[in-house]
Amino acid sequence: MATGRLGVGETLGALNTALGPGDPVWFKETRARHLRARDFLAPRPALQARFGDGQVPERVVRAVAGLQGPGVAPVLRCAPTPAGLALQLQRPAVFERVLGAVAAYAAPAAPAAPGPRVVLHCPALRSAPGVLRLSQLRAVLVADHLARALRAHGASVRLVPAVRDPHMPTFLQQLCVDWPAASQRADTEALRSLALAELSPARDGGALTPGVLGTVCLKEVMQERGHAAGYDPNLDKCLVTEDLLSVLAELQEAVRHWPGDGPAGLAAAAEADADGCMVVHVVSCEEEFQQQKLDLLWWKLDVQAPLTQKHLVCGPVKAAGAPGTLTAPEYYDLRHAQVCKASALKHGRELARDWGTTPADPAWTEVFSVLSVATIKFEMLSTAPQSQLLLALADGSVSTKGTKSGTFVMYNCARLATLFDGYEHSMEQGLYPTFPPVSSLDFSLLQDEGEWLLLFNGVLPFPDLLSQTAALACAAPGLHTTARTEMMCKFLVQLSMDFSSYYNRVHILGEPRPHLFGQMFARLQLLRAVREVLHAGLATLGLPPLNHI
Repeated sequence: MATGRLGVGETLGALNTALGPGDPVWFKETRARHLRARDFLAPRPALQARFGDGQVPERVVRAVAGLQGPGVAPVLRCAPTPAGLALQLQRPAVFERVLGAVAAYAAPAAPAAPGPRVVLHCPALRSAPGVLRLSQLRAVLVADHLARALRAHGASVRLVPAVRDPHMPTFLQQLCVDWPAASQRADTEALRSLALAELSPARDGGALTPGVLGTVCLKEVMQERGHAAGYDPNLDKCLVTEDLLSVLAELQEAVRHWPGDGPAGLAAAAEADADGCMVVHVVSCEEEFQQQKLDLLWWKLDVQAPLTQKHLVCGPVKAAGAPGTLTAPEYYDLRHAQVCKASALKHGRELARDWGTTPADPAWTEVFSVLSVATIKFEMLSTAPQSQLLLALADGSVSTKGTKSGTFVMYNCARLATLFDGYEHSMEQGLYPTFPPVSSLDFSLLQDEGEWLLLFNGVLPFPDLLSQTAALACAAPGLHTTARTEMMCKFLVQLSMDFSSYYNRVHILGEPRPHLFGQMFARLQLLRAVREVLHAGLATLGLPPLNHI
């Protein structure tokens, strides 16, 4: 049997190469009605542009049909159709290759070289939880998800600032956000001396406010960087304070002294120059102007400041049905109360039985906490971070019946856990045999279209998805960058919808009859892969899997 991980990207690349020189034309099908007949399609209009009359030479069709190579999925047939050139894979062989190496598809491909060094700076975390606005909370959650995605893809990431507010670590832990904390400020003495040499004299010669050192002109740096880089043309002067120098000193420390806790090969680069490091400031739209000042001040005071500083600006958050002053802790409390209410409607009897007269049962408390955080993270991260986000906070906006929420994803995570617990329990009772070696399973028994949906749209493309969520558009000129942090939430929702549809229609744990065991074990192995992918995706959001509800 062939070995090596199959890849959607590798297959598409080989298909486009087989057509000859020109722009890519093949795409992967995702809709169930199209997947009944084909897995990949080269549309007729694109073929007409490539081959004139749209007739693909027979030699090209034969080359596509016989396609092979590292990571390329085995082809069953390739034929012209009214829609274009349609290709179908050898599905039993794809099932066998993928489900025989499940762990390989729940992780990104190993990078060919050590990943980049990235400093993620989230200014919102310098405040206290009680004054954290929803737009700032969004920036925090985007930064946390981006850090996890980058690390999963081999990057070495440092998080700035280390939080100093005594209440912030508890609030971040409540949100399943992993961020460092510190009790001391960074040393600012060197930067203070440089700043004093650049200060403009006070106009009235009067005494300055305590903590304020003076004003620095940023025009010269602005001219060097150029307005076209995306900086606000109104930037002129910057009021230099001790707090501002403390921010710069912490960033300077993060860039210059890299800990050796990243992938192999990065420890030796701990003292590398700052140009080998990329700084991404994840800011709310309200914070961007001040952050631009900080960028320019850093370049003015520090000749070793990194050349690559990018802004990932998160769009505004509008909350319908809530006051404009709603803070992040208030938002969490609101969602938590709504989750508890919705769960009580769905599980009223279980709650009454399990809680009795002590509603603070640890098991349910943990479930409600995870569901609340999942609700918040999927709300905040399912929209592209650069876009405006509208939250519906009215009573009833959290439901256990919807299919687009974090609650829905977590419920299906629990359903998978319950399924495998059911198998283990039945096996212990002697109803089912122990799980056979995966190499002995007959995956040609997987004939249901829902099974191919789960593999082809869920398990197979997951490594490519991990790579895309970790991609930062930092090579392009200009100040701003973008990130696709919304992709993971959308993927997990769709995977949960496909699993839910399949689970509601197909009886997985069938009658304990030997002639049915082969199909049952093939299905269980497929759902093992779905579970691994689901857990890996949730991990990039900082969400633990739910094992019961």
